[in-house]
Amino acid sequence: MNTNGNTYTVIYSTVLVVLVAAILSFVAMSLQGKQNENVKMETISKVLTAAAESDPAVTIDETTNVMQMYADMVTSAFFVDGTGKEVESMELGKDDLNKIEVPTTADLKKQNDLLKKIEDGETDLLTQLRLPVFIFDVNGAEIRVIPCYGAGLWGPIWGYLAVADDGKTIKGAIFDHKGETPGLGAKIAEPAFYNEFINKAFSDGETKFAVIKGGKPDDASTVDAISGATITSQALGKSIDLWVKYYEPYLKTVAQAAVEAQETVSETEAAADGTTNIEEE
Repeated sequence: MNTNGNTYTVIYSTVLVVLVAAILSFVAMSLQGKQNENVKMETISKVLTAAAESDPAVTIDETTNVMQMYADMVTSAFFVDGTGKEVESMELGKDDLNKIEVPTTADLKKQNDLLKKIEDGETDLLTQLRLPVFIFDVNGAEIRVIPCYGAGLWGPIWGYLAVADDGKTIKGAIFDHKGETPGLGAKIAEPAFYNEFINKAFSDGETKFAVIKGGKPDDASTVDAISGATITSQALGKSIDLWVKYYEPYLKTVAQAAVEAQETVSETEAAADGTTNIEEE
């Protein structure tokens, strides 16, 4: 064959492209399991960090076995639909850490797409929602972690919020992004920003939460936007607001249960005090 001819060039190029594509495909398939494991580990780390933010005594560093700590602290993990009903449980990994189940950002994106359709009027999709809930025992306090997901300036942004048993108060938060500008929008992933959410609370009004430019520190349902990254900050606020809106039916049942539990405790204590007084008389 004439190595200087066009036919040889075309055949050579085709074989080379096919060979390289086959090699890359093989490598990608070989690494798929490791990639999935890394994504799972990252998700577990984020969820656990949000819960740990609720108590300064709980620390996570580079020496922490995140999966073991998650298995030790988590008491329940499940999905709720848009009516607040628990519809499916997740494996906690108490006996086998490799069996821990957590939804990835790809799963959150699917739910976010459903939320948008519901917002556009397809309310029949409410029962198809699968919104994750993680419940942790943090030194005796019951903390729920819920996610949020949305679109930032340059790509997806997401995060996890730790919520107290009143269904409103934020006890911890952590956020991340795929491609926001370093030094600007990327700051949503820094403690200096997400620590501002601690002890804030979801509103009962139409807007549940907002990240706004010039947000007032004494406003319980707003956080000040990052200087120079208003678009990313506001996008995060809108994502939180949207997701909390559809978690609200569930969070209201949590709050009601907490009130009833407290009333029961108070009645028990009162009854005990009454018995003590009679015995003293």
